[in-house]
Amino acid sequence: MSYSYQTVGSGSGTARKTFDFGRTHVVRPKGKHQATIVWLHGLGDNGSSWSQILESLPLPNIKWICPTAPTRPVAILGGFPCTAWFDAGELSEDGPDDWEGLDASAAHIANFLSTEPSDVKVGIGGFSMGAAMALYSATACALGRYGNGNPYPISLRAVIGLSGWLPGSRGLRNKIEVSSEAARRAASLPILLSHGTCDDVVPYKNGEKCAQSLSIAGFRNLTFKTYEGIGHYTVPKEMDEVCNWLTARLGLEGSR
Repeated sequence: MSYSYQTVGSGSGTARKTFDFGRTHVVRPKGKHQATIVWLHGLGDNGSSWSQILESLPLPNIKWICPTAPTRPVAILGGFPCTAWFDAGELSEDGPDDWEGLDASAAHIANFLSTEPSDVKVGIGGFSMGAAMALYSATACALGRYGNGNPYPISLRAVIGLSGWLPGSRGLRNKIEVSSEAARRAASLPILLSHGTCDDVVPYKNGEKCAQSLSIAGFRNLTFKTYEGIGHYTVPKEMDEVCNWLTARLGLEGSR
């Protein structure tokens, strides 16, 4: 199933941009359904490859939703079109933020979670650009609104970012500090970050900076895991940590 989102600019002469999202892959829980997590792939990938990895994890109480990003021209690839959650000139928080793309993808992700049963805990995770998208969603959740000011409708219970960075980090602390509600939500949202020290795509220092930016902005329930000698990929030990962390944070029954 593919979805398209139109974003409308504030000025009357602003062009509409339509984002056509690709196919979504769902991994059903093998046990009692206690949590639903949207998992986001990296630049140029699709939802299918991650759905296979997630299906193999010993987490029978989680339903995984693995959407596919829209195909769009990407600045870092010289305008070459590929699947991307937003446009990026560099894979770090230093580049200009594509607020329109970020908000369109964040709304697409929230839309999946908005229809889950009320007793099911919901979260977002991702790898690389997918991690960046998950972390942007975490900031929207804390602020209670998207970058465009529209209300963010989901109360996230867990966010995971593997080998990622933090879009929209500039001014984040100021935005959160002016609202006691935003500060409370930021402080209570569990976030797991992990990064390999030999990452040559999204350098380790970008992962460290991401953790620092979130921490300074008031995200206190934050865990940052370092993986020595690991590049821009995941390893079984890292996925074991993800399983343990989710089980603890979401109070999952597991296979017992």
